[in-house]
Amino acid sequence: MAKKFYLTCAIPYVNAAPHIGHALEFVQGDVIARYHALLGEETRLLSGGDENALKNVQAAEKAGVPIQQFVDDNTQKFLDLTKALGCRFDVWQKGSDQVHHFPASQKLWKLCAKAGDIYQKSYEGLYCVGCETFYEPSELNENGECFEHPGKKLENVSENNYFFRLSKYQSQLVELITKDQLRVIPDTRKNEVLSFLKQPLQDISISRSNERAKNWGVPVPGDDTQRIYVWFDALNIYQSGIGFGWNEEMYKKWWPADVHVIGKGITRFHAVYWPAFLLSAGLPLPRAIFVHEYFTVNGQKMSKTLGNVIDPVKLIDTYGADPLRYYFLAKFSPFSDGDFSEDEFKKVYNADLANGLGNLVSRTFGLAAQNFGGKIPAPDRDPDAHPLRTDPAIHTWKTAWKDIDASFRSYELNTGIGSVWKFLKDADKYINDQKPWELSKKDPKALAWVLYGLLDSIHQIAWQIYPYLPETALHIARAMGSEKLLLKNPVVKDGWTNIAPGTKLTLGKPLFPRL
Repeated sequence: MAKKFYLTCAIPYVNAAPHIGHALEFVQGDVIARYHALLGEETRLLSGGDENALKNVQAAEKAGVPIQQFVDDNTQKFLDLTKALGCRFDVWQKGSDQVHHFPASQKLWKLCAKAGDIYQKSYEGLYCVGCETFYEPSELNENGECFEHPGKKLENVSENNYFFRLSKYQSQLVELITKDQLRVIPDTRKNEVLSFLKQPLQDISISRSNERAKNWGVPVPGDDTQRIYVWFDALNIYQSGIGFGWNEEMYKKWWPADVHVIGKGITRFHAVYWPAFLLSAGLPLPRAIFVHEYFTVNGQKMSKTLGNVIDPVKLIDTYGADPLRYYFLAKFSPFSDGDFSEDEFKKVYNADLANGLGNLVSRTFGLAAQNFGGKIPAPDRDPDAHPLRTDPAIHTWKTAWKDIDASFRSYELNTGIGSVWKFLKDADKYINDQKPWELSKKDPKALAWVLYGLLDSIHQIAWQIYPYLPETALHIARAMGSEKLLLKNPVVKDGWTNIAPGTKLTLGKPLFPRL
C-alpha cells in the first residue's frame, strides 16, 4: 500500500478575483504534491473557497449580486486559475457547500462544545473585516490599524457571541510547537508563534449574529440566531473536503494533513487557533505548517488603491504557465518577500529558459540530427561511467537529485530547481569543452559517447523538472519517446531512465522561443 501525503493550500477569500500572490501559493502546493507523487506516494492536494466571510457579503452587496451567485462566480475564477497554472487540485471544497461542509463544521462545533470549550457572552471589540478577526489595541499599528490592512479603519463591534476557550490550550500548544510535534516552518515563524504564546491567550469569538452575518454562513448548532465565525468554519474546509462529517472512511485515510501551505499573514490562525480547535475536538493535528512570504510589485505592496494588483491569467496567456512557475519557484526564496516585476520576469525567461534549458536541448538534438540521423547514438562504453554522472568537477545530475530531495525536506523550493540549472550550465560547458563539432570528423565513437551522455542527462532533467515545469518535462519526454514512461512510472530518481539507442528524437517546436 502506497504511503499517503495530504497537503492543503490556504482557502482564499473570494471577495475579489485572484492576484499574483494566490498564483504563487497554488504553484508551491502543486510542486510539493507532484514531488511526493514522484516518490511513489499517493497524494491529495486541497484548496477551495472561503465563501462565508463577512467581506464576501459586503462585496456582493456592493456589486448588487446575490451572495451565492457572487461567491460561485469568484470561486470559479480561483479554480480556473489553478488549471491555467497547470496545478492539479484533487479537492476544491466550497465553504457554501451545504451537503458536505455545513455538517462537517457543525460536527466540529459539537465536539468542542462537548469538551466544555464553547460558551456565550457579550463582547465589544475592534474588528478587522479584512482579517475577519478581533484585535486588541496593543496589536495594532500607531494609527490604530491592522498591520495586514493598513489604511482600513477597524469596526467597533458589540454583540452577544459564542466564544472558544483558547486559553485552555496555551501550555499544550507551546509544548507541541517547541518539540516540533506540530512543525512550523521556517524557524523564524516558529519563534514568532512561540513568542505570541508567551502572552496570556484570550478566548476568541467563534460566532456572529445573523444580523451582522446577513443570515449567511453555517448555522450554529442549536441556536438559529447565530452563524459560525469564519475561521472556525473556513479552517475546517481542510477536513470537510476529505470526508469529515460525511465519509469517515475517507477522512481516516487522509487526515491528518501532512502540511498546510499558507502565507505569513495567517500564521496565528493556523498555528494557534486551528490546532486548539482540533485538540478540543479530540482530533489529530496537522504535522506541519509551511509559511511563505509575500510578493511586492515593483517594490511596492500590492494594493487596489495603488493599482498594482497583477492578474496572473494575463501573464499566463502571454508567456505560458511553465515560465511563470519557473520564475516563482527558482527566483524567490519562500522565506523572504520577493518583488515581482514583469520586466525582470522577461529577462529571466530569456536567460534561464530560452538560452538555458531550451538552448541545451536544441543544441543536443541538433547534434544528433547532424550526425546520427536524429536518433540516440549507441555508446561504446558503460553509460554509468559518463562524466555527466560521475565527474566530481561537474555539478552532475546525480548531485541535482540530492539537492532536490533536500530542498523538499526543508521547503526551500528554490534550491532544488536551482541545482538543476547549475547542472544545465555544466552540461553546456561540457559541450564547449568536448567540441563535438570537431569530434564528428575525427572520432565518431567519442562523439557518440559525448552525445549519449548529454541526451541521458536531458532525459533525467525531464524527470527532475516534472514537479516544477510539468508541461516542459512532458515535451522533453515526448521528444525522446518517454512520455508514457514519465506519466506511468515517475519514480526514477534513484536509477536509470532507460533511453534506448536508435530512438528517434522529435522535438518539434522549441521549448522556449526567445522573447
